[in-house]
Amino acid sequence: MTWFPLVALVLGPVLLVEALLARYEVMLYTAGWRTPAADLPPGVPYARGADPGRPPAAYLVYLDGIGKRRFTDTRDGGQLVKALIAAAPDLRVLGQVQPYSPLAAPLADRPVWVRIRRHAGLLLFLHNVMQIFVAADRRYRPLYNRAVGAQIAGQLRRAGYRPDSGIPVVLLSYSGGAQVATGAVRELHAQLDAPLLLITLGGFHNGANDLTHALHLHQLTSAHDRIERVGTWLFPQRWRLLRGSGWNRARRAGKVTVHRMDPATHLGRRSYISPHSHRPDGRSHLEHTTDTVLALVRAVTAADAPH
Repeated sequence: MTWFPLVALVLGPVLLVEALLARYEVMLYTAGWRTPAADLPPGVPYARGADPGRPPAAYLVYLDGIGKRRFTDTRDGGQLVKALIAAAPDLRVLGQVQPYSPLAAPLADRPVWVRIRRHAGLLLFLHNVMQIFVAADRRYRPLYNRAVGAQIAGQLRRAGYRPDSGIPVVLLSYSGGAQVATGAVRELHAQLDAPLLLITLGGFHNGANDLTHALHLHQLTSAHDRIERVGTWLFPQRWRLLRGSGWNRARRAGKVTVHRMDPATHLGRRSYISPHSHRPDGRSHLEHTTDTVLALVRAVTAADAPH
């Protein structure tokens, strides 16, 4: 056990610095000292999928896990987005939202982080982990929710979404993206008045956010997902004992449906998004997740379609 003090001595200051930096960004946004980036770089589309010249069946915003550090998706997240677009060309899909930046600034594009990535790439993940906890902290949560909710609303408008149009908006989140998705509900309702469907995939969130303005939340989970299970233990608002939390109010209102994705795992070759591991029915986990997500989206778009 002689290694433990050494690890704590090294990681302790790093985690402290990361915690301070994570709070610094949301405070810059709140004070108005930095304006969130609105436009995307040349060559990055505001949405993919359905023809922008006509209303799609739904807009789907993908909020990636802690590996997200560019406008483009992570490797696994990119595979899921591509599979969704290929299977449902009538959807407009947005994957460029920065869930771990209230200033909508990709971490990997910041000059200091480019150098850090070359020498200590783990810090990129630690930074995003800390952003999740800032988003969950009751002192910063309203500020963070408003910042990222406004970022999503702005990107949806640029992708062609018209407020009050009645077209469903689906927030599909993986892992820590669930904290951001649940937090964005109130701001999206205020700015767009859109029908909001939430789908969490191995969702890691604190359960404190109000889901009153969401149509429903579908929780895609697995008994083999240890990371999501840690979240249900770590955050008291996820415990049934705290009946007044946003999560438990939504459950009592019948707004949460659990879908078992066993034997998928959170990460690795058997993850929810893995194209390499197969289920007993012959489908890969990626195919099963894609089919499940699209079935849930279709249920909403069919309900909203004119009769």
